[in-house]
Amino acid sequence: MVDGPPRPIRRPGTAFVLAAAAAAPGVLMHLGGIHPEPLTGAVAFGLAVVGAAFMLAWAAEAVQVDVSAGLALAMLALVAVLPEYAVDFVFTWKAGKNPAEFAPDALANMTGGNQLLIGAGWSLVVLVAAYRIRRARRGGSMKNVQNPEIPESTEVELERSNSVAIAFLLIATIYGLTLPLHRTLTLIDAAILVTIFVVYMVRVARAPAGDPHLVGPARTIGMMPTARRRTAVSLLFAAAIITILVCAEPFAESLVETGRKFAIDDFVLISLIAPLASEAPELLIAGMFAWRLDANSGLGALVSSKVNQWTLLVGTLPIVFAISSGGLHGLPIDAVQREELFVTAAQSAFAVAVLANRRISVKEAGILLGVWLAQLITKFPLFESIHGPARISIGVLYLVMAAVIVWQHRKSFRPLLRDGLVVPVAELAAGD
Repeated sequence: MVDGPPRPIRRPGTAFVLAAAAAAPGVLMHLGGIHPEPLTGAVAFGLAVVGAAFMLAWAAEAVQVDVSAGLALAMLALVAVLPEYAVDFVFTWKAGKNPAEFAPDALANMTGGNQLLIGAGWSLVVLVAAYRIRRARRGGSMKNVQNPEIPESTEVELERSNSVAIAFLLIATIYGLTLPLHRTLTLIDAAILVTIFVVYMVRVARAPAGDPHLVGPARTIGMMPTARRRTAVSLLFAAAIITILVCAEPFAESLVETGRKFAIDDFVLISLIAPLASEAPELLIAGMFAWRLDANSGLGALVSSKVNQWTLLVGTLPIVFAISSGGLHGLPIDAVQREELFVTAAQSAFAVAVLANRRISVKEAGILLGVWLAQLITKFPLFESIHGPARISIGVLYLVMAAVIVWQHRKSFRPLLRDGLVVPVAELAAGD
């Protein structure tokens, strides 16, 4: 089903023009052989990646009109993080050729993106939805809300079918907690993580077909006649993929050069700035769902994306490194990366514990946001002397909070795992 707003959409092509305008300068500069100074290049190529990511998001949503639910989900899972894959693969490929210089950066975008997704993304959905609910109760405007019924609680409750993503995220997180103990990320790790993702995709692909709920630019495409719609989707996919392939490497190089120019640690810069470019469209779309009081869809999409990033993305890095280096010795993980992996896995453990009952409150969302912001602040050069202890302390804090929540929700894990791993997905969907 293509959802329509309560009033006509004005200037439906504006969003597409803005995305193209963001992508064009970076593409033209690179194809024209222009080498801007590092900061200008980071901004131009970063905007190109953002524009391409929006195109991918709209096309991936709109394609649900024409393909089966399983195939649509597979495409969505892969293309949603394609910009992040591209940037990560650039650094990993360079690490294969020059481990001493680029291996420390290979995991930076991945860990930063994962932390941003939960710390900012999950909390954003809950807090935005709570704001809209409270405003509605006070008699505020509720424009663009598809369902006029105001929820009784500000707590976000995921549908039963989301148990599949939560259960597989739990499995991936348990394995992820072992990664900080590794000296290298090996092909064995790749095999395990990619297998988890494949099994997850096989399971969710069995979900029955349903009508997609499209909003914004994706809705504009979805309402087109069939031939025109498919052409538009194909052109958006092609433009986005070309933009990412052209701009990912210069964007990564510009970030490194910018860091050196301003004496900022490469790892810190790459883990902070690059994820903002690659994750921005996904976070904005999830926020848009929350604004329309469809927080279940917004948070559900982000949970699925977290499964993708914590399994397939991490698992493909040692494969890229092995191809680039021509060896099987694994992607080196230094002390800083082990600390970041520890924080990432610990944050994931806390997040999964919170969602064991498929609910997340405003208080829990505030904790996710607050701890992530505290962690973010400690990454800046001002706190360079305590970077290591700060990471370890925050990771331990996440694990302690996770243990408390696990004890509180201990009766929720058995039904969660049964729904996520055993119960037919069609039955889960019917339960919703």
